[in-house]
Amino acid sequence: MPGFRFWSLAVAAIGFVLQNPIAAAEAGEIPAGAHMLLRMLNTVSSATAQPGDYVYMTTASPVSTGGRIVVPTGSYVQGVVAQSKRSGRVSGRAELAVRLETLTLPSGKVLKFSPKLSSVERGGTEQKLNTSENTIRQGSDAGRDATRVAILAGTGASIGGIADNSWSGAGIGAGIGGAVGVASALLTRGREVELRQGSTMDVVFSRPVPLD
Repeated sequence: MPGFRFWSLAVAAIGFVLQNPIAAAEAGEIPAGAHMLLRMLNTVSSATAQPGDYVYMTTASPVSTGGRIVVPTGSYVQGVVAQSKRSGRVSGRAELAVRLETLTLPSGKVLKFSPKLSSVERGGTEQKLNTSENTIRQGSDAGRDATRVAILAGTGASIGGIADNSWSGAGIGAGIGGAVGVASALLTRGREVELRQGSTMDVVFSRPVPLD
C-alpha cells in the first residue's frame, strides 16, 4: 500500500535522526572545529594595504561532513583587511589583520562566516600569526641590520687599509663603514607582512555555519 510505505519510510527517517542526532545536524552545517585550506588570489602587503581593502581566496581543500563534501575545492572566499601597520624605520614591526566574511559555493549560494586564522605561510620571513587576534606580525630585523653593519664595517676597513697602508687606516675605515651601516639600518624600513598570490593559509571554524 502506498500510504503504508510512506509512513514506514517516515518512521525510519525519524528513527535515524533520533539515533544519530550529531550526523543529522552535521549534514546541514559546517561544524565548529572544521579546518579549511585557502589559497590567495591577490597579494596583500602591509606596505600598501589599507583597512577595508578586499582580500580574495579560493578553497584549496574540501570540507566534508555527514559523509559528503559540503564545501568543494575552488569555492570562493572574500575578506577584508581589518588592520594594516607598516614597518617603521627605527622601531615598530609590520602587522596585518584579515577578517574573512563570505564563502561562495559553486552553486552560487553565499554564506556569511568568520573563521579564525590557524596558520599562514611565512614567505621566507619571520612573520608569525597571533591566533587570538587574527593578526600577522613580522619578526625582528636585528640580525639583518647587524649583518649590514658588519659588512660595511669590513668593507670600510679594507678600503682604509689599502689607502693608508696601515692598521690605523683600517681602523678609521672600519669606523666609517660601521657608521654608514648604522645609518643605513636606521633609514631602511623593516620587512613587511605579505600574503602573496598563491600562498596558503589554514582557517578553523569557531562555530557552526548552517548550509541551508
